[in-house]
Amino acid sequence: MGEQNPRELLQQMFAAAIAAAQPALCIPRYVPALPKGRLIVIGAGKASAAMARAVEDSLPSARLEGLVVTRYGYSVQCRQIEIVEAAHPVPDQAGLIASQRMLDRVSNLTEDDLVLCLISGGGSSLLSLPAHGITLEDKQRINRKLLKSGAAISEINCVRRHLSAIKGGRLAAACSPARVVNLIISDVPGDDPVDIASGPTVADASTCSDALAILHRYAISVPGRVTALLTSGRGESVKPKDARLPEITTHLIATPQMALEAAALLANRLGVGCHILSDAIEGEARDVGKVLGSIALQVKKRSLPFKPPCVLLSGGETTVTVKGNGRGGRNVEFLLSLALSLRGEPGVYALAGDTDGVDGSEEIAGAYLAPDSLARAEALGMSAAASLENNDGHGFFGLLKDAVVTGPTLTNVNDFRAIYIAD
Repeated sequence: MGEQNPRELLQQMFAAAIAAAQPALCIPRYVPALPKGRLIVIGAGKASAAMARAVEDSLPSARLEGLVVTRYGYSVQCRQIEIVEAAHPVPDQAGLIASQRMLDRVSNLTEDDLVLCLISGGGSSLLSLPAHGITLEDKQRINRKLLKSGAAISEINCVRRHLSAIKGGRLAAACSPARVVNLIISDVPGDDPVDIASGPTVADASTCSDALAILHRYAISVPGRVTALLTSGRGESVKPKDARLPEITTHLIATPQMALEAAALLANRLGVGCHILSDAIEGEARDVGKVLGSIALQVKKRSLPFKPPCVLLSGGETTVTVKGNGRGGRNVEFLLSLALSLRGEPGVYALAGDTDGVDGSEEIAGAYLAPDSLARAEALGMSAAASLENNDGHGFFGLLKDAVVTGPTLTNVNDFRAIYIAD
């Protein structure tokens, strides 16, 4: 590793993962040929404004129009495409209004028109138009409960699709008969387009019964009107081969695996072996911390299954069942659990962060863990075990001054976890 500092190495790898998923890098090769008719650009997500700007830069002389909704603080100025900001992770009225305007924008199109849809993580909250008969407040309450329940993102998005007037293929159906081209930055394990922003422009095979089962599984109480919507089937999403769907082409332009590979390439160039364990790890963040901690100790003490020095990389989206009074955050929760598993093992360092710059609802991407983190915490009167029990990873690493803050990254390819094991 030479002169390379462990913290600097991990931070550089995180930056490389984020850089690999920047829209300006990923968009140009996928921009379609101009249609005979109108080119309408729509989109939603934390990266959608930057994606819209990349489209405009790729088609500098083209006439286009459109509307994209992104998270507050993630706006990028565009020349022709309107950018609107709304709330994430809990939806708000601005997202509701933007959703209705987007549906209106794609109505009355023709077969000669093309809708270019720019989708990235966060779009589920930003496209917040409720299904007929339920309210925005209903969706807000259910969303908050789901986010704290420990449900997987695919489960959360299944519920969202069936309580929506725009997600679950409904936006695609509204575009018909125009062609639809989806350019998608994936932030979900498995990269299934139906789970990215809850699939507004792709068909959905899941059902209202599936959504009801998820609500029951996590004991999420809902108003009677929500139950009626789901039991009656009125909340059913648009299914594959539905006659309302237009011709749809979908491209995954950036994925968690691509970002991890970029980080691994950087480590290799610096002379450090790097091993990608998985780009799709799910489950409770504290359980993942225990498992990866045990693997790291096996590498450190027995040089198996890899020989140090090396980095263990992983991505995916873990969950946090919030029971304490802390601020949550799956990456910092993972690091607290990892710290307890490693017990200050010399020569083992880690960084975990969300590539969108927001871990949970905090404007903090994640944190850095060092062998002396537990000792420094104890010197400040903090207990890692107590902080984990209280779901207060942000408070723990904040006091240690080990929080990782990136600001808006203008992309989102899910979580990044890197464990460096020295020789």
